[in-house]
Amino acid sequence: MEERLAWIKLKPQTWAHWQPVTGGLQAHDLLARRYPEAGCVVAEPVQSHCDYANALLTKPWWNPRRWTGQPIRFQPPDAASVQMLWANMALHMTLDPQELMGQWHRALATGGFLMFSCLGPDTLARLREHYRGLGWPAPSHEFTDMHDWGDMLVAAGFAEPVMDMERITLTFQSPERMLEELRSLGRNLHLNRFAGLRGRQWLRQLKATLAKDPLELEFEVIYGHAFKPLPRLALRPETVLTLAQMKDSLQQVKNRQRSR
Repeated sequence: MEERLAWIKLKPQTWAHWQPVTGGLQAHDLLARRYPEAGCVVAEPVQSHCDYANALLTKPWWNPRRWTGQPIRFQPPDAASVQMLWANMALHMTLDPQELMGQWHRALATGGFLMFSCLGPDTLARLREHYRGLGWPAPSHEFTDMHDWGDMLVAAGFAEPVMDMERITLTFQSPERMLEELRSLGRNLHLNRFAGLRGRQWLRQLKATLAKDPLELEFEVIYGHAFKPLPRLALRPETVLTLAQMKDSLQQVKNRQRSR
């Protein structure tokens, strides 16, 4: 994801890091080094996650980087306040992804861009087969195809969405280590998931089933980025623009000229 930023010439004055605790705090330092002069807003809706991110990302008073850059603000981004929004592994874990895209769209300034990643439908394919063979409900909810994500981005008001994907396979030395990894990845949001608590017999059966095959988990990782364009104006005999719309229009023209 971070390598893809080399193809985008726009340098954000302020960028937003969306839920970095679940998305991975490792990327934050890479982004801060790429945009050292830019301000940053960290959006963490869960207070415990916000406190954790604050403790790890805020530089101590004796660190020189604390005095050379802008301080991180731990709050949701204001409307049209950031030129880049970075959201790693967030979309597939929300119950209403289009509402979340709407929040991102509102936070971005005109001409700003969104960078995101999420899991695709081929994720955990072998584990799903094991669960079906045992007659159990699915181990996770269904994941959305990247082409559908592109359509939803356009419906949310984004323009020029570019989607890409790769497949990653992780191997493990034991069923216990595999299950530990799965627990760290998130929740099962499937509507027909098992409603109660599982017992020891179920866990023994699961471990025995997993041990029959190579201990592998497959992940389809989807990457995407898109821009926030100027709002489309209705075609009328006479069109009235506000001063802010005129400024946005002129700024977008300048940005396009610089990118050529």
